[in-house]
Amino acid sequence: MSEQHPLGAFIVMDDGLDARLTACKALDLPTAQILAPPADRRRAADVSGLLAKFKGAGVGITVVFCGFAGESYADIPTVQRTVGLVPFATRQERLSEAMLISDFAKALGVGVTALHLGFIPETVDDPDYQEIVRITGLLCDHCRGNNQALHLETGQEPAEVLLKFLHDVNRPNLAVNFDPANMILYGSGEPIPALRLLGSHVKSVHCKDAKWAASPKVEWGQEVPLGDGDVDLRLFLKTLKVIGYSGPLTIEREIAGEQQISDIRQAVNLLESLRKEVWNE
Repeated sequence: MSEQHPLGAFIVMDDGLDARLTACKALDLPTAQILAPPADRRRAADVSGLLAKFKGAGVGITVVFCGFAGESYADIPTVQRTVGLVPFATRQERLSEAMLISDFAKALGVGVTALHLGFIPETVDDPDYQEIVRITGLLCDHCRGNNQALHLETGQEPAEVLLKFLHDVNRPNLAVNFDPANMILYGSGEPIPALRLLGSHVKSVHCKDAKWAASPKVEWGQEVPLGDGDVDLRLFLKTLKVIGYSGPLTIEREIAGEQQISDIRQAVNLLESLRKEVWNE
């Protein structure tokens, strides 16, 4: 069963790329999700160079994530103002950029583009809701033209809101990248019930951990190494099994440097042990 759930890492395409790929090779991680580099590093020559690097490390790219200039995760209100396609002032520009990132993913031979959409309005009565539904549909259609799915990462809204949004956008290639830690960090809901609710819509995951804030939804929770937080990792894997998830288990640790690599190594050891237990039950 483990062949259906290869481990992987989330990789930021910055100056630390070579060190991260070296670590992936040493840890025998066969998959990765990547954060798309800036536009000036997505040219044809860059594509061929990146493919050679990942091939040399024995790592296949499964998802390309969008990131946009001006985004900030400094605190929850700043995320609301700056992240994803929801903020009105940058919406059209970012929609165009997301389409270009989808094209970049196609050039890499990757079948999934993903992003944090932003804080989806929690009621359909919000005057912006239908417009966000519309532009998400446009992005889905562009991705479909590239033979891709579009995955929305969880966390910034309750699972019930995301589920209704998926239904309202109504595109067959729209799915979910489920990050249990984000549910805790944003205070948007307990991860396991959210995972159960989203069920078959979950097509990729982040294995990440966090601790609840003293004032959820007002203050950030704290991201911590996998196994050190409030995500019940064993139950998370068991629930993935129940909902029929068969994709990679992608480790994300939102720090940099040697500690990040050390924490990924800890996560690999933990996941390898739990994966055998859960899928052999």
